Amino acid sequence: MPSRLPTKGDFSHSISLSITPPPSSHQPTNVLILLHGLGDTSTSFTRLAQQLSLPETACISIQGPNPLPFDLGGFHWGNDLVFDQNTGEMDVDTGFQTSTHLILHNIIREGLIGKCGYKSRGIMVFGYAQGGMVGLQVAAEFEEEELGGIISIGGVLSLSLSLKALDKKSRTPVLVCKGSKSSAVSDSAVTKLKDAFEFVEIKEWKKTGDGMPSNREEMLPIMQFFARRLRSTQGVPAGSAELT
Repeated sequence: MPSRLPTKGDFSHSISLSITPPPSSHQPTNVLILLHGLGDTSTSFTRLAQQLSLPETACISIQGPNPLPFDLGGFHWGNDLVFDQNTGEMDVDTGFQTSTHLILHNIIREGLIGKCGYKSRGIMVFGYAQGGMVGLQVAAEFEEEELGGIISIGGVLSLSLSLKALDKKSRTPVLVCKGSKSSAVSDSAVTKLKDAFEFVEIKEWKKTGDGMPSNREEMLPIMQFFARRLRSTQGVPAGSAELT
């Protein structure tokens, strides 16, 4: 059956999410799943979906399942919450089995493929930091065919990734964007990505840290990746989306 625009009723009521339809008159040929970073909410990535306005693409911004403690606000994707005793900062990598199952089984397999009629090739994931780590683990553990692609901003593969997921390289293409200084995407993290995926592209931005893209130059490789990987019934117009 042809794919249709997802609704909140297609997914578990326990999952907090927002759905942004494609531009008017466009068919929802693709779905882009958006995963925020540690301590954020789905609201910021709902705004991102509206800014992107990708042709023939519905966007689903999903909120991490676990709230931060102490009324800090925001949510996280980890199995647990661990604070570094030396710095007091939260550990980003505390395992993502629960969140991975939520995205992989409830959102992708049951909802998008089972109820909405999408092919796996038409499903992409964009994640920031901890959300990018979840997106990469989802793709590594997706045993069927390839997904449309994973874009991770500063996120790497979790240390808790199962050995089974490394038995066979995933054919899902991956784009990882990182800062040129103080990046979480180390050389060893890149090696692990290339052990898990057949197609890995690393884009290094000329800035410190792994913040979200803030200008046209930083956004360009992401839009080029979308242009290569989004399925289209009418072609992807050049320069159709730009972050402001």
